[in-house]
Amino acid sequence: MAAVPETLGAVEERMAEPTARGLADAVARAVAEGVLAAGEKLPPIRTVAVQLGLSPTTVSAAWNLLSRAGTVQADGRRGTVITARQAGPARYRSALRGGGDLFALDLSTGTPDPALLPDVTAALRRLKPPAEPATYLDDPVLPELAELLRADWPFAAERITVVDGAMDALQQIAATHLRFGDRVAVEQPCFPPLLDLLDSVGAVPVPVDVDDDGPLPGRLAAVAASVRAVFVQPRAQNPCGAALTGARASALARALRDTDALVIEDDSAGAIASAPPLSLGSELPERTLHVRSYSKSHGPDLRLAAIGGPARLVDPVVDRRFLGQGWTSRLLQSVLVDLLTHAPSVRTVARARVAYATRRARTVEALATHGIDVPGRDGLNIWLPVQDEAAALLLLASRGIGAAGGGPFAVGPGGSPHLRVTVGLVATGHRELARHLADAATAAGQSVRS
Repeated sequence: MAAVPETLGAVEERMAEPTARGLADAVARAVAEGVLAAGEKLPPIRTVAVQLGLSPTTVSAAWNLLSRAGTVQADGRRGTVITARQAGPARYRSALRGGGDLFALDLSTGTPDPALLPDVTAALRRLKPPAEPATYLDDPVLPELAELLRADWPFAAERITVVDGAMDALQQIAATHLRFGDRVAVEQPCFPPLLDLLDSVGAVPVPVDVDDDGPLPGRLAAVAASVRAVFVQPRAQNPCGAALTGARASALARALRDTDALVIEDDSAGAIASAPPLSLGSELPERTLHVRSYSKSHGPDLRLAAIGGPARLVDPVVDRRFLGQGWTSRLLQSVLVDLLTHAPSVRTVARARVAYATRRARTVEALATHGIDVPGRDGLNIWLPVQDEAAALLLLASRGIGAAGGGPFAVGPGGSPHLRVTVGLVATGHRELARHLADAATAAGQSVRS
């Protein structure tokens, strides 16, 4: 029992307010700082309540928040213990496991085709050095880039800023606007790095099923009142290729109308998506943060994305970045300005958009001749239903083809097995690829082993 006062003292030092959320935040910080270690037992609820001056109900509610976030778990007679949770891209790494140089055709990556990107080297040659060096006090966004972004934004955003890619945008937004234990609605299936990110900040993902037009309004309405935020990919949804229609966007906005949930949109495909750039911000501009990435359309190494929305939500993100990287390289912003205005580069991106749509459509049509239907209509990937995920991956691997297992894309247990296949990388041979994918879809563990 000697450790009990020491443990509670560490928690009490970190507790900003005498509430369940405040206690949960304090325990989470103590875990993150290494003060509380995995496997360590928390004191009994009544002991915590007495020492911290809280009610047992408040402590129980805090333990429930921590349990839902995966920070603690009830362990029978041992009581409540800290789990061995590790922040990091665990799901993302799992989804990409076994890729790289192992396959003649690696379709596990979700990345764009380098042959379809505009020439960044030529853009660098066209750049003229600024008349004066940039300073720490300059605006984070080049004025000419801000003008281009506003002209192409899907709603009238009060404020726009530039960050280091879509995942940086989501991380900055989550760290700024989400708190430990917040419930957030996410698409089912979901992009694994987003689930890893939510896990790292202690947010609790709540799955909302999707169809070809995006999240189902009825499913969203059922959870809308209980969530702090809703994450949506408005087009080229990764992994299943859903894309919002105008009617669906309006229905989702109605489902959220009487709540205060934030809307966070990840338009990661950007200019190479074939669907129009729709946003719930057209109807909920006061609480929508729209993220537009330029990595897949203009080059992954640019690491550029923009965030647009109301000043009350964007400004805190900008302020928070000044505690770290400060701003995104204005030299890279200048490259993007060139690529967005240089006519040949604009045509290259337009051709890429058509090429990706064609490649996906040809693979989907070829799969249909084998009796296999896949959802969605946009983006680089298809969401292939299979009988046995491990067997499907093994069969494809035996034929020199890599794909991503569907498990890491699932929010929680259950669901039918799938593979994510990046067909946007396949320029020719769609019928042959479809034959391999059809064989994988029907593969079973026993038949593969034999």
